[in-house]
Amino acid sequence: MVAKAGRPARLNRELIVAAALETGLDGLTMRELATRLDVSHSALYRWVGNQDELFDLVSEVMTARIIPTDEPTPDTWRFWLARLAWSMHDEFLAVPGYATRIATPHRHNPDSFNLLRTRVIGAFTIAGVAPELADQSWHIFAIGVTTYLAQLQSSHDHGPTQPRFDLYLDALLRGLPAQIPVTYQRSGTTPSEGGL
Repeated sequence: MVAKAGRPARLNRELIVAAALETGLDGLTMRELATRLDVSHSALYRWVGNQDELFDLVSEVMTARIIPTDEPTPDTWRFWLARLAWSMHDEFLAVPGYATRIATPHRHNPDSFNLLRTRVIGAFTIAGVAPELADQSWHIFAIGVTTYLAQLQSSHDHGPTQPRFDLYLDALLRGLPAQIPVTYQRSGTTPSEGGL
């Protein structure tokens, strides 16, 4: 049976995600997405039950786009993380509202979140970092990059110069992996080595 001319393509998850990414997530409603897809509201809900499910689908696609396909090595782990961070920069900022959503507290897609977390912790582990500090380094890296990108995507006035991501990323990666911190005294005395 041949479909009638002008009939919209059958709905699928790829079309839904593509429409969401083209529209942007900044204030996107399910009704607006259904209109963009030229389907009924109820037809969309048969594929995606709510906004959280929509963001789960978007996160799966974004995670697949940003993670480098190669594995980090003891000599390349920092460059691997830099490539990941630049991919996050390019992909997250291309979708209005995505960086700001990622940087605010929300329910994460467990599959995509754990994949990203595992790969970043793996990069720190291959650099020779102990498991606890590799996990701490993941948090510092993820919070640092996503918060920075959310600030860039927000309407916050940064003054006459836009902060440079390359400078920020260089400073962030030079400080990673996390190490046992220096204890800084409030009184201005000389810092000492050791835990907090």
